[in-house]
Amino acid sequence: MLHIDLTILWVIIDLIILYFILKKFLFGRVRDVIARREGQIKKSYDDAASVKADAQALHEKYEAQQQSAQAEAANIRMEAIKKANAEYDRILGEAGDRSDQMIEEAKKKAQAAAEIERREAEEKITDLVKNAAAKLVDSQTDEQMYDAFLKEVEKYKIQELISAQSPDIALGVDHDGAGDQGMMFGYATRESEEMLPLPYVLSTRALQKLRAFNQENDFSLLKPDAKSQVSFDYSAHRIDTFLLSTQHDEKVSLKEVRAIVERIMQETAEELNLNTDFHILVNPTGRFVLGSSFADSGLTGRKIIADTYGGAAHHGGGAFSGKDPSKVDRSAAYMARKVARDIVSSGRADRCEVQLAYAIGVAEPVSLYLDCFGTEKEPAGNIWRSVLDTYDLTPKGIIKSLDLLNVDYNLVSSYGHFGKKELPWEK
Repeated sequence: MLHIDLTILWVIIDLIILYFILKKFLFGRVRDVIARREGQIKKSYDDAASVKADAQALHEKYEAQQQSAQAEAANIRMEAIKKANAEYDRILGEAGDRSDQMIEEAKKKAQAAAEIERREAEEKITDLVKNAAAKLVDSQTDEQMYDAFLKEVEKYKIQELISAQSPDIALGVDHDGAGDQGMMFGYATRESEEMLPLPYVLSTRALQKLRAFNQENDFSLLKPDAKSQVSFDYSAHRIDTFLLSTQHDEKVSLKEVRAIVERIMQETAEELNLNTDFHILVNPTGRFVLGSSFADSGLTGRKIIADTYGGAAHHGGGAFSGKDPSKVDRSAAYMARKVARDIVSSGRADRCEVQLAYAIGVAEPVSLYLDCFGTEKEPAGNIWRSVLDTYDLTPKGIIKSLDLLNVDYNLVSSYGHFGKKELPWEK
């Protein structure tokens, strides 16, 4: 017999009633919410598609504008290049014309100078002729006077060996550029009061003492021609070898020469608180009577190492003496020494070498290099930049700042170009 549990029946009835209630009050609203959500989602998709389409359109517009701008820029660039080329050709033409004018002016100056020299030579010849003729006024006949005159004139020859500077070189110098190309070096060190290498100072001071001795004795024992060289052991800070060769009177023995020179060496070493037990070399050949240009003269110029730092620093190769300050061989070497000395004296480094390089006709140096050998007290780059900011390194600026047109260059005719307090690059 089928038996229905009333509890289950009531549960079923409740579920049915609940279903109808939910259907009436909830399902419809849920469907509405779902429908609204679907609409919103669809609208979002539609909006996104619209935005994407707008972005694509903007991108295409940008691409088109960019292509147009590139084309316009290319046209502008080509037009600018054409104008620049035209301006370059114009400037070059003007420069060529100016250069030709300058060359012509330089030639005229050279010709004028040559004409002046020719006239002076003619005047000298005239004077010679007059003097020769004056000696012949007492001759007996015209023929005799003529022959004697020719013999007298033949004694004299005039050679014109002075010429004007090359107009091509003058082009650069006359417009404040460098008078030559090359490298110049300056050096300074705390080794000595003069801020020069100790071996160099020892050699120089010994020669100066020798000069004083000779002047006191009227050069009766020793003669002017002398040279010195010192080998110095930096690791032990002592003199290894002291060499000095000096010209002497024929009657003076090598023993006498050695006694004089050895005393000078000892005094020089003691002044610098250095050892005196060094190896001594005095006139190693044993005799030095004939000297100077009379006995030993070749084709060399100045002793450029003896004029500078005794080999302790680099040298560009150009002699200083015999050149006016427009030549950077001289003026730039003085300024390089000034810069190096200022760096060391100010305590920024214990040693410093300055290198300057120039191109002919160009005012500013094409290179500036500093080497402080690891002794710098601040970044080397800072020192380098301060040099550029502090010093006028053009030939004109160097001449002006060091007053090189008013220097007594007799001061550098012996014992080097550096270490003398009277010189402006040593102040």
